[in-house]
Amino acid sequence: MFIEDMQTQVFDSNAMTLTRFVLQEQRKFKNATGDLSQLLNCIQTAIKAIGSAVRKAGIAKLHGIAGDINVQGEEVKKLDVLSNELFINMLKSSYTTCMLVSEENENVIEVEMEKQGKYVVCFDPLDGSSNIDCLVSIGSIFSIYRRQTSDGVPALQDALQPGNKIVAAGYALYGSATAIVLSLGSGVGVNGFTYDPAIGEFILTDVNMQVPEQGKIYSINEGYAADWEDGVHNYIAAKKDPTKGKPYGARYVGSMVADVHRTIKYGGIFLYPATKSAPNGKLRLMYECNPMAYLIIEAGGLASNGQISILDIVPQMIHERSPIFLGSKKDVEEALSYLQK
Repeated sequence: MFIEDMQTQVFDSNAMTLTRFVLQEQRKFKNATGDLSQLLNCIQTAIKAIGSAVRKAGIAKLHGIAGDINVQGEEVKKLDVLSNELFINMLKSSYTTCMLVSEENENVIEVEMEKQGKYVVCFDPLDGSSNIDCLVSIGSIFSIYRRQTSDGVPALQDALQPGNKIVAAGYALYGSATAIVLSLGSGVGVNGFTYDPAIGEFILTDVNMQVPEQGKIYSINEGYAADWEDGVHNYIAAKKDPTKGKPYGARYVGSMVADVHRTIKYGGIFLYPATKSAPNGKLRLMYECNPMAYLIIEAGGLASNGQISILDIVPQMIHERSPIFLGSKKDVEEALSYLQK
């Protein structure tokens, strides 16, 4: 049922908000405690706050360098610092987490004993931050795991779990609109929610998102072409060769969230392969590759490090890196066939 006001604006009186959607899914599990719903609600609040800060960045002078270097050796932006603090504070105050892994912190973050819960959250608070100053789309990425050890002080192994142990994962995109793409578990599917500032809620806009079986776009940083292995060279050359079919379009934003979101919507392939100078790849496994691979696979696509599924890699370090090939099933399979040659 819709109500139309005097200015012909249309409002949905039965809108499916993200909070409502999560509670609805919770009801499907008889033994659910509500902890995951509470955790996701706190993540949603952090994303709303970050989205607001991103919109005000120029006015509030949040652009520019904060003056620090993070564990990756990258200059830390002011928005990076704010986003990281928002995530940490909201996750700790949810009373559902015991350990946090952030791109911006060298070590794991242990939650105070009196605030501990049963979940571990790995997150990149502001992905693509090198694009902040030029107003290109950026985002946040997160994945949630269930603690493996018993009560007491959590162990590092609680964080070092393969992606196939993920309970829920998602990302926020701060672009022409603010959106959250989320999967609440294996088999549940991937759904997209767009922020409506008029009511302050994320509204379900993309139901059961599916990656097209094959696309027409490849996404890779060709500035590193001189360092690629032969298989990657040959695959990209084939995608440009008109004698092997209509050439693919090249799209590369340089913000993983934006590139992966486009890949889910339109199909194709996103590649960040190993290079001679970075034999383990560049992207971080636990809070970039794993959650994105999880979402892509839940949406019907594939994600690999070139040899095995990204989700089957058992991490040895919290900031471990990995090559990644993800996207439409046929496109990823074709790329892997070139690597195997």
